[in-house]
Amino acid sequence: MPSVSSRTIFIMAKIILPELGEGITKATVACWHAKVGDNLQQGQDVCEAVTDKASFVIEAPCSGRLKSILVDAGQEGLIGCELGTIE
Repeated sequence: MPSVSSRTIFIMAKIILPELGEGITKATVACWHAKVGDNLQQGQDVCEAVTDKASFVIEAPCSGRLKSILVDAGQEGLIGCELGTIE
C-alpha cells in the first residue's frame, strides 16, 4: 500500500484596491484595521482608502491570516494595485 504524505497548501489571496468611481485612478490608504498576522473573516473591514472625494472601506476577499501589507497607511496606490495578501 502506498504511503500517504500530508502536505499543507497555502493559497494566497490579494487585497486589491477596487474601482472607487468614475474617473478615480488612485487612492491613499488612510489606515489598516488589521496588522500582519491577524486572522480575518471574509467581508471584514481590512483598511480604508480615501480620495479627494470620499472615503471607502475595503473588505477581506476571503477568510485567512493577513500575510503582508504592501501599501502602508499614508501611501498612495493606483486602482487595481495589490494592497496586501491573505493566506
